[in-house]
Amino acid sequence: MEKSGRRRFLKSAAAMSAAALPTAALAAGPKESHAQHAAPKRVAAAPSSQARPYMFLSQTEVAFLDAAVARLIPRDELGPGAKEAGVSYFIDQQLFGGYGTMAKKYKQGPWPEGTPQQGYQSPLTPAEVYRAAIRDTNNYCRKQHGKAFDALASAQQDEVLRGLDEGKIELESVRAQFFFNILLNNTIEGFFADPAYGGNRDKAGWKLVGFPGVAAVYTMHIDKHNVPYRAQPVSIADIQQRLAEVDEHGHAKHVMISGKERG
Repeated sequence: MEKSGRRRFLKSAAAMSAAALPTAALAAGPKESHAQHAAPKRVAAAPSSQARPYMFLSQTEVAFLDAAVARLIPRDELGPGAKEAGVSYFIDQQLFGGYGTMAKKYKQGPWPEGTPQQGYQSPLTPAEVYRAAIRDTNNYCRKQHGKAFDALASAQQDEVLRGLDEGKIELESVRAQFFFNILLNNTIEGFFADPAYGGNRDKAGWKLVGFPGVAAVYTMHIDKHNVPYRAQPVSIADIQQRLAEVDEHGHAKHVMISGKERG
């Protein structure tokens, strides 16, 4: 993805308030929210990236996702991209949980093509979609380019992703556009969700769009019009680990960022 395209994409994603969503709420074509079922009632702080075991994805699948999300939200002068932010791990945790199995969704047929307003229309669960689509896409890449997706040059990876998005590539088990929409939306979710869910490592997504994280008390700012609210972002894990201060009601105390700190 071109850098200018990334700016437009992230601006659009921020406008949709993606940063405020702790779990999948922009789910893919047809568009519907599923990943909320994977969110635990009490969210534990995510361990360091070096110590976090993948629960669902194989090494081959992780390599595919690392390469794919790195093209959807690449690292550039604005900061880390989706790969650096741990989006693949976020997706793994979602697929391993209730979202991946559609634990609280109706799973009986029939399965017509449907419309986006009709929600998820597939006999496959999201976990099954990822497993089949990654396998099929790698098979396509080997047939066309002699290599798996993660081994292709960036331009070739962009070409494959564009082919999936536009439906120009036919996958054996899953409709290409259906898979691409899920992948894209899960990538957005993982980049902007609270770090406690496995992605948005070091709050990279929040820092990029200026999202402060866990809600605070804003009454003292009501009369401050046209003044940007710039604060160091606070995550759920920060509150649980007491790395951030809270008031007597449990609301986060945001530390404001000065112009000098912003550079």
